[in-house]
Amino acid sequence: MRTLLFLLVALSVASLFVGVANVTPQKIIAGDNEALFLLFTSRLPRLIAILLAGAGLSIAGLIMQQLSQNRFAAPSTSGTIECAMFGYVLSLIIFGNGDQLWLVFACAMGGTLLFIRFIHQLQFKNAVFVPLVGIVFGNVVGAMASFIGYKYDVLQNLTGWSVANFANILEGDFELLYIAIPVGIMSYLYAARISAVGLGRDFALNLGLNYQQVVFIGVLLVSVMSASVVMIVGQLPFLGLIVPNLVSRIYGDNLRRNIPITAIAGALLVLACDIAGRLIIFPYEMPISMIISILGGTGFIYLIVRGQRDA
Repeated sequence: MRTLLFLLVALSVASLFVGVANVTPQKIIAGDNEALFLLFTSRLPRLIAILLAGAGLSIAGLIMQQLSQNRFAAPSTSGTIECAMFGYVLSLIIFGNGDQLWLVFACAMGGTLLFIRFIHQLQFKNAVFVPLVGIVFGNVVGAMASFIGYKYDVLQNLTGWSVANFANILEGDFELLYIAIPVGIMSYLYAARISAVGLGRDFALNLGLNYQQVVFIGVLLVSVMSASVVMIVGQLPFLGLIVPNLVSRIYGDNLRRNIPITAIAGALLVLACDIAGRLIIFPYEMPISMIISILGGTGFIYLIVRGQRDA
């Protein structure tokens, strides 16, 4: 964990000085007004948004896997993001804008609860079926959102959701992502209860837990975090799937211990991909979703193949 923290701090400092505009430590120390303005208006807000999005979405994936009792479950493979998109379209149509966060959160939470309820009623022998069901469910909801958006001429408002990019993050644009902090704290406090619920309804009830309440709180944390990230940044595919799996393989399955490690690892991965996106075709910038899709897709395939071989 200390190594991860060291790498995170080192890359965070480097991130502040990577970009087209010439911002250097010497200019910051010398008090250059232009460099300071760019640092506090763009580079620092971008860094904070990256750390919060990476940490929050990774924790959401970890909780999702625990609640669904499946290591292949994540916000991107359970329809959570597509349901948030559906809520955003409804907000545009009903209220004339996409600022009704309660509607976006409600749709994301309702879709996630429906997914968990559905997979708990089906006894799959193959764990890979669960994310496949989630992907199909998400595609159906996403198609409905696109159809409604097309019918009411708001489809262009959804285009930014498909490609995540931190390049446009400025001061005042990312503050909703601070919700990752209470989500992380609540996840840590409820870790033991979520772990018990992950072992099954009967096990949780025997311990005296309110099963429905714990599931609701867990789904609320996942939905709010996922919807917040996708509204501010866009989709970060497979992030909530790959990071928790890597952490559990190295550190085990203790949920409370893994939550801070998962947060650091998720923030580190997103930060490294963002820096790479700024440097690969410098001075132009590659959207981070493309890099994460390549890494996440490769990791997803590896986990499936590895799981089949272990089985």
